[in-house]
Amino acid sequence: MNDETGGAETFTKFMEKELIPYIDSKYPTMNYRTLIGHSYAGLFTINMLVNHKHLFQNYIAIDPSLDWDGQKLLKEAKQKLSTESYEGKSLFVSLAAEQLHMWNEEITMENIMDDSSEFTLFARSIIEFSNYTKSQKQNGLNFSWKVYNEDLHGTVPLPSIRDGLIFLFEWYQFKSPQKYNNPETPLEGLVSLLKEQEQIYTEHFGVPTAPMIDEMLNGYGYMNMEMGQPKKAFMFFEMNIKYNPTSANAYDSMAEYYESQNDKENALKYLNKAYEISGDDYYKERIEALNKK
Repeated sequence: MNDETGGAETFTKFMEKELIPYIDSKYPTMNYRTLIGHSYAGLFTINMLVNHKHLFQNYIAIDPSLDWDGQKLLKEAKQKLSTESYEGKSLFVSLAAEQLHMWNEEITMENIMDDSSEFTLFARSIIEFSNYTKSQKQNGLNFSWKVYNEDLHGTVPLPSIRDGLIFLFEWYQFKSPQKYNNPETPLEGLVSLLKEQEQIYTEHFGVPTAPMIDEMLNGYGYMNMEMGQPKKAFMFFEMNIKYNPTSANAYDSMAEYYESQNDKENALKYLNKAYEISGDDYYKERIEALNKK
């Protein structure tokens, strides 16, 4: 503990200049990122939000060590949170309160801020940061924090990650699933719901984003075919192709739609497209079988 500590700026530079570009070059990513850190990594997470907020949209700081170096980052954070904009950023902070009783059973969440011992500085720093951050509504930061009375420093990461992700992605929750599943919902109503969902995702992710993943678009297409609602089925299959133009399965599903409508010409058109994309013999066999009908 007496050794020289720090190095956050060096590690941040590595993440920004090397790690993130490497990941982006290897995987189909987008610039919507979440950073999660526990203990001193929680301290690092808050440092990233305060000093390098352009790198991540979401932050989960689990039992962060804000007592470090005489509360250095806590003091810096309070100054920046009161003067800078954090619009579009979200932060979830957790505190493990079970260890408060380990040295002094009289210490509770109700009286801890009246204590001045070194032992409670860790928890008091998190409480001070969280209460201050919650009060700074003008900066646009989407913030929440939670005390885990039954957890220790070593057990709090699991519930914190779950609760933190639920908070950060509350907007992602699919809207009105019962209307999609109800055969009484008109086509125009479904189109309106899908546009609303698309707008929510696009605004948060910063790039045009489909209102549903491909499996759901396909699933709703087939469900409406089974319910005898071909116009709705066509709408879902067409949207799947729009957002997944390189998916052979999307074209194959549209081919099945046309088969159900006894439109052999269009069914073959979409099967040929699926085969062109994938080269899979499955589609070749489907084309041959349909040509024999």
